[in-house]
Amino acid sequence: MNIDIFKCKKYITNSLFIKQALKLKLTLEEFLMLTYFDNDYNNYLNIEELSKNIGLPLDKSYEVFNSLLSKKIIDVKTDKDIEGRLIERVSLDNFYALIMSDEKEMQKSEIKTDIYAEFETEFGRPITSMEYEIINGWLTHNYSEELIAGALKEAVYNGVKNLRYIDKILYEWNKKGFTTMKDVSNHLEKRETKKEESELFDYNWLDDEE
Repeated sequence: MNIDIFKCKKYITNSLFIKQALKLKLTLEEFLMLTYFDNDYNNYLNIEELSKNIGLPLDKSYEVFNSLLSKKIIDVKTDKDIEGRLIERVSLDNFYALIMSDEKEMQKSEIKTDIYAEFETEFGRPITSMEYEIINGWLTHNYSEELIAGALKEAVYNGVKNLRYIDKILYEWNKKGFTTMKDVSNHLEKRETKKEESELFDYNWLDDEE
């Protein structure tokens, strides 16, 4: 056997691509076609050429292509070539958007796990289901993990380990437009420029007035 046959064009993909394909329960033929389009950066719509390159019969290629279209995993967009002629391109934007969406959700999940663990460490006990929902509510209302952790440290420093106190701190910080702990530090520096940064948590935010 001539090993040169293995030197033909290779199609590569990454783990995120594969994970999303598995999640969508794509067939092997759908996965092969999607991988082909992912590697074909021109993505001109040519089913005959596609069929030849991935080794599927022409009728099967049309069937698989239409399946990916119906599932809205791919899309066909009209474009112009350099000579101004109309051409059709295959877009994987929908598929890439699904990958990005899942990755963002995973990152949010990791952030939540970290912040819950931080509360349990500072409180010295597991948080209750009600406390879990309150913390989750802060995250849902777009309080950053950094700001929540800062409010937690503020409360612990003042010897108050309850979420009502932390919620009031977050409310005051939000009212002042703080989104990071740097914003908090800058506010204190403007109010009392002679204080050291270590005094960040020695401040009564609930009585703070502009």
